[in-house]
Amino acid sequence: MQLPAPYPASRPRRLRRDAFTRALVRENRLHPSDFIFPVFVHEGENRVEPIASMPGVSRLSLDRLIPVAEECVELGIPVIALFPAIDTALKTPDGIEATNPDGLIPRVVRALKEKVPGLGVLTDVALDPYTSHGQDGVLDEQGYILNDRTVELLKQQALVQARAGVDIVAPSDMMDGRIGAIRAALEADSHIHTRIMAYSAKYASAFYGPFRDAVGSRSNLGKADKKTYQMDPGNSDEALREVGLDLAEGADMVMVKPGLPYLDIVRRVKEEFKVPTFAYQVSGEYAMIKAAAANGWLEHDAVMLEALLAFKRAGADGILTYFAMDAARLLRAGA
Repeated sequence: MQLPAPYPASRPRRLRRDAFTRALVRENRLHPSDFIFPVFVHEGENRVEPIASMPGVSRLSLDRLIPVAEECVELGIPVIALFPAIDTALKTPDGIEATNPDGLIPRVVRALKEKVPGLGVLTDVALDPYTSHGQDGVLDEQGYILNDRTVELLKQQALVQARAGVDIVAPSDMMDGRIGAIRAALEADSHIHTRIMAYSAKYASAFYGPFRDAVGSRSNLGKADKKTYQMDPGNSDEALREVGLDLAEGADMVMVKPGLPYLDIVRRVKEEFKVPTFAYQVSGEYAMIKAAAANGWLEHDAVMLEALLAFKRAGADGILTYFAMDAARLLRAGA
């Protein structure tokens, strides 16, 4: 990099002097089209259940979700991401309910595509909301996940979602080979337009706790962890191998999860592969900002927008964030 002329010939503060100059030279900007809005859905009618560990976020029945989806379109948010909170009675060791064509998520997908056709719909492909043990796959006698048997179920789950009309399937399980298996199944079933957003670099993070509350898997998981399939937080090169494998198997887009603690991974992925790269600002990140703001330690809106801008600066093309609607409203107001 060529060094600038020394002071006083160079005065960097000249470009910070006033608002119009700062706007003129700003390198990264947020827009509502950068956001994917994750929502939690459950059965019933007129049901809104606040999630204590995620202030401002609730589980919604379909009738209460539709107005939210309509507002997303009005705000310019292009995609909504669905996560299920199903009845405990439906949870089994193999999570077979995930493959039910008349299950909660396929029904919600069909309704959204009918009632809010202008909104993109993304679905999670993973078994943990459906298993009685809270893990993302089928376990052997020692509690280790059987990779290939799990992939067969994930393939069926993705097909059910595609047949319901979903736009994007997003495998979040971190099983080996699942992207290739899902892509082949979609092609064979003539779902050639169904996109795959792979959770390619998903870390075994401590930031997921509130999400597990939201989908009801925390109590099932207990003191167990997911370190035998989610990535070690100490690894960076491994993330590039995982992303490369998923792209070779047919992923259209890739994701890094969590978000802010892994911005270095976002940057490395984007620079190495130059493909659509997304980051998930996970439940723990959201909860920390909410808690600090509630205590008066941080200014909520300013910190929220600054954190989201950091993803764009790191190279993310889009962000899954529970702040999507709040941020979009502020950006529309000129924040």
